[in-house]
Amino acid sequence: MIETRGVTHRYGDDDAVPVLRDVSIRIPDGEFLVLAGANGSGKSTLIRQFNGLLTPDEGEVLVDGAPVGDDLVRARTRVGMVFQEPRDCFVAATVARDVAFGPENLGLDRAEVDRRVAESLAAVNMADRGGERIDRLSGGEQERVAVAGALAMEPDHLVLDEPFTGLDEPARGSVLDRLVDLHRDGTGVVLVTHDLRDVLGPADRLVVLSDGEVAVDGEPDEAVDRLDGLPVRRPDGC
Repeated sequence: MIETRGVTHRYGDDDAVPVLRDVSIRIPDGEFLVLAGANGSGKSTLIRQFNGLLTPDEGEVLVDGAPVGDDLVRARTRVGMVFQEPRDCFVAATVARDVAFGPENLGLDRAEVDRRVAESLAAVNMADRGGERIDRLSGGEQERVAVAGALAMEPDHLVLDEPFTGLDEPARGSVLDRLVDLHRDGTGVVLVTHDLRDVLGPADRLVVLSDGEVAVDGEPDEAVDRLDGLPVRRPDGC
């Protein structure tokens, strides 16, 4: 469970305009949540509260009932994060070495690291590509490596910030298919996007931020009817 209670966040001093204003949401284990909103709505700022990359000015954030700040390692193990530009976060030249980085830094033994790497790469359909150089992969393949790296930490929740940026339609579909499979196997997914095409089918819930506040929160079928006036790309046909 990820929970934010009255979270407010500013960049700058106390007189700065809040990027988030009194945001309270609960994300149960195993839920597929789509978090939508325009650029500047506060989406990225919100998810960075989930594992302590940012700290709220007001309110609190809990993972499995414990404040994130009490144990950052625990929070970052429970909540895996994939950023908008994964190529900026790679730390190794080859696929398997990069995926292994997180588990190695948990101090796990070699056999456990190897198991996690193998299972994570299999989950994104890259089981036989561990020795390939990351800089020679396509954008969609790099995104899948980033997902595998997060999965290797065996998180309860996988949070992805605009994972489709720069991807063509086949790559977008491939990444989304992998997320659907992971959700089906029990991993919670938080998908951050400004573009609702294709993503509401597998979603359990849609939350839309506008000007740092929750504007819509509900099941996709009914929430999509409340998008009028909000700057998000609506699903085709809606």
